[in-house]
Amino acid sequence: MLLVLDTDVIVSAMRSPTGASAELLRLVRQEKLSMGVSVALALEYEAVCLRAEHARAAGLTQQDALIFVDAVVAMAMPVAVHYRWRPQLRDPADEMVLEAAVNAKADALLTFNLRHFQSAALSFGLQVQRPGEFLRSLS
Repeated sequence: MLLVLDTDVIVSAMRSPTGASAELLRLVRQEKLSMGVSVALALEYEAVCLRAEHARAAGLTQQDALIFVDAVVAMAMPVAVHYRWRPQLRDPADEMVLEAAVNAKADALLTFNLRHFQSAALSFGLQVQRPGEFLRSLS
């Protein structure tokens, strides 16, 4: 199953290594799930995870946070964005997440901001769920 993870899921995994978001990354590392990421989305992961408040909350140095992001991106399947679907969403910052999911032909887009993606995702037949909800659906 191919997933695209919103940046908030990556930050959550970094800040809470025992939560659902971190469990998703463990399943990707174990190759039980696949994750797609575009260049733009990888750069977004890096920019947000390296913010001092997130690194500090995770108990990581800037270097450790960078290592975390590099490891996440290394586990992901590269997604080439052949077509930009903009504008589809109210928040332009969310467009790169939707574009990665659509171009990857992902099975699901996982986010904590369901309302940001719901209507556009339906247009593309894309499942949108929170990490915990998604993990429960696997059982």
